[in-house]
Amino acid sequence: MTAVQAAPAAPVRTSSGQRLTFLRALKGEWIKLATVRSTWWSIAITAVLTIGIAMLIAQAIDVPGFDPINAVVMPIQFTMLLAGILGAISVTGEYSTGMIRSTLTANPVRGSVLAAKATVLATFLFVSSLIIFGAAALAVSLVVSGREQSIDWSDASASLLPILVSSLAMAVFALIGVAFGFILRSGAGAIAATVGLLFVLPIVANFFAFAGETWKWVMDAATYLPVAAAQSAILPDGATLEGPVPYLTLAGWVVAGMLGAWAVLRTRDA
Repeated sequence: MTAVQAAPAAPVRTSSGQRLTFLRALKGEWIKLATVRSTWWSIAITAVLTIGIAMLIAQAIDVPGFDPINAVVMPIQFTMLLAGILGAISVTGEYSTGMIRSTLTANPVRGSVLAAKATVLATFLFVSSLIIFGAAALAVSLVVSGREQSIDWSDASASLLPILVSSLAMAVFALIGVAFGFILRSGAGAIAATVGLLFVLPIVANFFAFAGETWKWVMDAATYLPVAAAQSAILPDGATLEGPVPYLTLAGWVVAGMLGAWAVLRTRDA
């Protein structure tokens, strides 16, 4: 007697009836960003450093002609690293846990994954930085209220614009971290590259200020580094880069980083 083996039942495919859109990709990236404690710790530390350093500068510098808005935006020289590192670990954290495979399975269009993560990070850093710099401006105003100094809010170019540009610069620094995260896929490597570009290279370039005219090209090239371009955009009076050049420089760094990240993301397996 021959046993008849029943053929396995075909798997039943179910569908939620929902198509993945870019808006849903943005929502997914926001959930991943907002549910990680390191995100809020980074923003909290950024707020404490920005407001605290701004108040210390405003309290310490009591000289005629000092513009209090300078105290508000000067802490970006320190908080830029937090923005860049947050951008880097938001990417490398997925690679270290293997979540990137789930992300790319849910959204196989890799350019969409990159665009969604970059958009969420940049928007989050811009909005949070805007709030933090606004709080720092209020704190500085209270510090200098007893002196004949104040932020001239009637002149947007001397008050609102530096705060807006500083917030934009923080978003740019985060995107640089995102780019290194996708390119290197290593937390340590991406953080090291981000810190190197934002912090170490400007210091190294300053060493060549004493090397004479032969190495002057190094100093000239350093003015196009992200931090130097951001400083020229934030406080344009007496800046090395003038007009739209600092904005174009920052945009160039973002475009180059995103193109490099996209090229790596679409050609390498997760």
